[in-house]
Parts: sequence; C-alpha cells; structure tokens
Amino acid sequence: MNDSRRNRPFIRILPPLGGAALLVLLMLYMTGMFTPNRVGPETRVPPPPEVEEPAQTARARVETVTEVDRAVGTVRPQTETRVESQVTARILEVKVRPGDDVDRGDVLIVLDGSQLRSKVDQARQAVLSAQARRRQAAQAVRSAEAVFTEAEAAYERTRTYFQGEAATEQDMERARSAFLQAKAGVERAQQSLQEAEAGVRQAEKMVEESRIALGYTRIEAQESGQVAERTAEPGDMAWPGKVLLLLQTRGALRLESLVREGLIHRIRVGSRMAVSVDVLDRELEGVVDEVVPFADPVTRTFLVKVSLPQAEGLYPGMFGRLLVPVADREIVTVPRKAVVRVGQLEMVTVRAGGRWERVFVKTGRIMEGRVEVLAGLDGGETLALDGGAR
Repeated sequence: MNDSRRNRPFIRILPPLGGAALLVLLMLYMTGMFTPNRVGPETRVPPPPEVEEPAQTARARVETVTEVDRAVGTVRPQTETRVESQVTARILEVKVRPGDDVDRGDVLIVLDGSQLRSKVDQARQAVLSAQARRRQAAQAVRSAEAVFTEAEAAYERTRTYFQGEAATEQDMERARSAFLQAKAGVERAQQSLQEAEAGVRQAEKMVEESRIALGYTRIEAQESGQVAERTAEPGDMAWPGKVLLLLQTRGALRLESLVREGLIHRIRVGSRMAVSVDVLDRELEGVVDEVVPFADPVTRTFLVKVSLPQAEGLYPGMFGRLLVPVADREIVTVPRKAVVRVGQLEMVTVRAGGRWERVFVKTGRIMEGRVEVLAGLDGGETLALDGGAR
C-alpha cells in the first residue's frame, strides 16, 4: 500500500511528458531531420547559375492607346435582293443554287406560262373582233354621211321651192325631218365608231398586259450578285409576295452593329472606324455608311452600318465588333518574343542590378507584334528576346 501511494505522483506526470515528446518529434519531422536530402533549417541553398548576355534585347515602352468600347454586330451584304414572282404559276425550273454568281439579265427561275399564253391568244382574238367592229362602224359612218348629204341637198331644194311658192309647207316639213334624221344618223354612227376604236385600244392593251405577264414567267436577275438562299424548288407554286431566292451583292459587305446610346455621339457618317472580326484574327478599317437616327426602346442601342473592305475569309453572317473610341490611356508594351509562357504562367527576362532575372507578368491584348503588360513592369526595362538569356 505504501509503495503504490509513493508512485502515484510519477504516474500523474507521464501523460504530459508523452505529449511533449510527441510534439518535439513532430517539429523535428517537419524540419526535415528524418527525411534524407530534405532542406533543413541550416541547409544552404546553392545560388542560381550565372546567366550569359542575351543575343537580342528590347525595351518595355510606355505608349498611349485609345480605349475602345466593343459594340457587337453581324457582317451582312450591303444589298440584299428578295426575288419574288409577279404572277401566280407553278415553278418549272430553278437554274441556280446558293453560292452561284449571277449577272444582270441571267434567268434564275422558269414558271409555267401555259395559262398566260392562252390569255395572250384570247386577247389577240379580242383585238381582231374589235377591229372588225371598228370597220363596220366606219362603214356605217360613211353610209350615214351619204344619207345626210342627200337629205341636206333635198332640204335645200325644197326650201328654195318653198320660197318661190313651188312647194307646199307640208313638203318643207318632210324635207326638214329627213334632214334632221340624217344628221342624227351621222352622229350615232360616229359615236359607234369612237366606241369601236376604244374597244380596239382596250383589246390591244389586254394583249400587251398578257405579253408582259407571260414575260414574268422567266424571272431574271435585276443586278449582278451571288445567290445567298434558295427557298423554292421545281413543282412549288409561286405567287406575288413569296420569296423564291435571296441575292446579295458580291464582295460588298458591311458590319451592322448595335451601339449603346451613351456612345452614339462619337460616331459620324463618313468617319473611319476599326472593326474586329474574331475569325480573321485581325482588325479591319471600315467607313460609317449609315446611323439609324432612333434608338431601340428595349435595348437602348442605335443601329450603325459600317462598310468593310474586301478580305479573304470574310462572309455574311459572321460575328464582329465595332471598336468605338472612348478615352486615351497609357499602357506598357513589350515585344511578343520577350514573353515566355510556362503552363499558366507568363514571364520575361529583365536586366536588373547588373544581372538578368525572371519576372512574372500578366499580359493583355496583342497589338501589331507587341503585347500589353498589365502587371509586372513599369516601362523602360531592358528585356531579353526569344525567351530570355542563354
């Protein structure tokens, strides 16, 4: 009993000592005492090797650039022509397909003109009938004029006789009545002749209209261009208002962009502005052709149309941006060859304190062989090209 009581204080201090020992061992493990070749607190790190002088150098420049707002838009042809039929008829042949180039006067679509040809024949028959009625009316005029001439002569003789008391008053009345009837007959015949001539003119006009309608069965290109879309096939019905083909100007494109209302005062018709097309990976210079003078009440934007120069690989429907100048600011730029990318990191080799060293940077946009440095350089530093010093 006495021995167990004497050992109780020693037993009580064992847990704290064990915990302290484990803590010391953990600290020694973290410092690398138990790991071979691990850098410990007293281990010396060898200095970096000396770097030779680079073959080519350049300097980081501070430049003033114009900050721009990128208004999204779509590349479209300057002129789009919707080809429609002016008569109702069935389509016999479509001679073009999307992508085909056409010249002014080329036949695009042929329609069935059998009904229209029948109308032309009917109109021609109506002209012949009207001409026959006109000849009859002209003959009637000549006959009426002959009767009138005879009645007028008889009337004049009877009046002479009446004045000489050689004819009675009854003879005078009969002669006057015949004269007036002959005169009315001439007027009726002349009226009939005028109606017959009007009928001939109307029939001839119907022939001309039928011929024009028949000509509409051959739909021709009104301007030179390129077929952009084909919406009709042989056997379909064509009627006025139905779009059969969509033609666009060949090589003449423009960017239709939506510019927010706060920047519209910076755009003027005729001014030159930069346009960015992602597919081309370069900027184009366009000319502002049109600014629609009212804003969309939903998006609060104005429609701006900018004509584009001819460029290889540029097609209607492509996505583009109109670069609207906003303000000037200073940026630091370096040659693209001075920037080295390692994974997700970007770095340049800079001469500092008489030696070359690596500096991490963050880059921005690329401008004609130089790249903008957003962080890491202040401008004026000497850089090594092609990845740095050897």
